[in-house]
Amino acid sequence: MGQCLPCLGDPAKDVVETPDPEIKRRQLAEAAEKRQMEASSRGVKNAYSVEQKKKKQEEMEKRMAASRHGGEGGLRWQVG
Repeated sequence: MGQCLPCLGDPAKDVVETPDPEIKRRQLAEAAEKRQMEASSRGVKNAYSVEQKKKKQEEMEKRMAASRHGGEGGLRWQVG
C-alpha cells in the first residue's frame, strides 16, 4: 500500500512551466543560428581559411569587373 503514495504526491511539482514568449523566441533564434553555423562549416576543417578564400575571390571578381568596364570598352584592336 505504501508504494502508491509517492504517486499521489503534490501535483504542483509535476507541472511544466512554459517559458516566456520572448525567452522562447530568443532560444529559437539562437538554435537556428547554431544550426546555420554548423551547416555552413560541415565538412570544413578550417572555416577561417574558407572565409578568407571567399573574400579574396570576391575581391578578384570586383577587380575583373572594374577592369572590363574600363575606358577601352572591352574591345582591343590589333594592327599587324
